[in-house]
Amino acid sequence: MMPSSQSTSLTRRGLGLGAMLTATLAGAIALPTQLTLAQTPAAGDGRALTVRSDVQEANSKTGVVTARGNVQMYYPARQIQATAAQAQYFTKERRIILTGNVYVLQQGNSLRGETITYLIDEARFVALPQNNRQVESIYLVSDPAAPTQPLAPGASPPSRKPASRTPNSR
Repeated sequence: MMPSSQSTSLTRRGLGLGAMLTATLAGAIALPTQLTLAQTPAAGDGRALTVRSDVQEANSKTGVVTARGNVQMYYPARQIQATAAQAQYFTKERRIILTGNVYVLQQGNSLRGETITYLIDEARFVALPQNNRQVESIYLVSDPAAPTQPLAPGASPPSRKPASRTPNSR
């Protein structure tokens, strides 16, 4: 039999763990569906890739890590955040395949598709749509000549008339 001081200590630790787990789960459920900035600290060398999901499996023979269900991926070294139904990280090929309503955000630019592959060594995305749909990407473009007021939906940009010519100019 355990002395009462040890039993009380274990009970407190168990209650503390239960409270932390409950708070963590409540926080996860309360998170908005849009991505927020990654709060996970990166490893000292900046190569940390964090994946959160309902289920994860790792195959040490093939080097494939699979995450399924409510996948959230954070790769701070490349400033990448993503959500998907499934993610597979192929360690030997150094690629990540995200599938199922994929949304990727990188430095304000976004990409949506059914399947998006990220080739780590090339820092390149390849996106495929659902059948009879299209991939959507939104890029922030720096353009000092752009109008300062956004266009109203359905409005067309102002036309630029060519410089007028005099009859003798060519």
